[in-house]
Formats: sequence, C-alpha cells, structure tokens
Amino acid sequence: MAKVTADDWANAALEAMAEGGPAAVAVEPVATRLGVSKGSFYWHFTNRQALVEAALRRWETSTGEIIDYLEEIPDPAARLRALLELAFSDPRDASVSLRLVGAADDPAVAEVARRVSQRRLGYIAAALEQLGHPPQAARDRALSAYSGYLGLAALLRIGAVTEVPPNAVEEVLREMLT
Repeated sequence: MAKVTADDWANAALEAMAEGGPAAVAVEPVATRLGVSKGSFYWHFTNRQALVEAALRRWETSTGEIIDYLEEIPDPAARLRALLELAFSDPRDASVSLRLVGAADDPAVAEVARRVSQRRLGYIAAALEQLGHPPQAARDRALSAYSGYLGLAALLRIGAVTEVPPNAVEEVLREMLT
C-alpha cells in the first residue's frame, strides 16, 4: 500500500465531516477509512484537533482552487454557470458547508466557515456586478443563491428531497441573472 499523506488524512476527515460534521472526525474511524493504523495518524498530527484543522484548511483551500479555475473563464455569466454546475454536482462540499455552518459554536469552525462563505458570496456578487447588476442587488442575489445551495443541502440531508433537481442550475442562474 502507498504511504498515506497528511493530505490523505485531511481529505478522509472531510469525508467524515460531510457525513457527521466535525464531531465525526475521530482518529480510528478515519484510519479505518484510509485502511491504515492509528500510528500513521501520529506520524502526521499531534492530536485530533490538528486533523480537524487540516481538514478545514483543505476545504478552504479547495474554494480558492475552484475560484482560480473559474477566473480563467472570461465571461461572467459562463463563470456563474460553471460555478453552479460544480456546486450542484459536489454533494460532499454542500454537506460539509451545511455541517460547518451548523457547528459554528466551535470558534475555529465558525471562523473558517465564515471566511469561506464570505469569499463565496463575494465571488458571486462580483460576477453579478460584472454583468451590470448594482452592488446591493448583486449582494442580495448572491446571498439568495448561496442560501438556496445550503437549503438544498439541508433538504437532501433530511431526505425531504432525494436528489438535486435536474434543472437546478438553470433555475438558480435564471434567478440570479434576471
């Protein structure tokens, strides 16, 4: 078996967060998920909190990577479409986002969730402004779209809906742009 890296541990911890929030990040179940012993954990991390923080950093970094990717798309409307397609096709991120917002009693979690959410909201609003929306209207539409994203994640989690509606990207894009 290949050597398991700290990034592997952080990604596995994100999977656990998607399923049960930060409280679900425990060394033994994450080690089992990776098919390694707890000894591998102690090679990379001093304690569970360090693993949680690494997973939070990985989640935050992935937002930056997605934004960097989207910035290569010159048309802001096409950028928003690509963003929505990525967002609605990644149930893990939606679940992590929802669970971290729900775990905001933990100051470290709250700070990362706040930064990521503000960055995402700002990115959407900036694209809408580039399309000619006034700043306040762009912020309002960004907030509505992101709230819908988190709301859908919540509805999926409780089983009120069982899948992302096939026309979700088109509907959200239409609402943002009109």
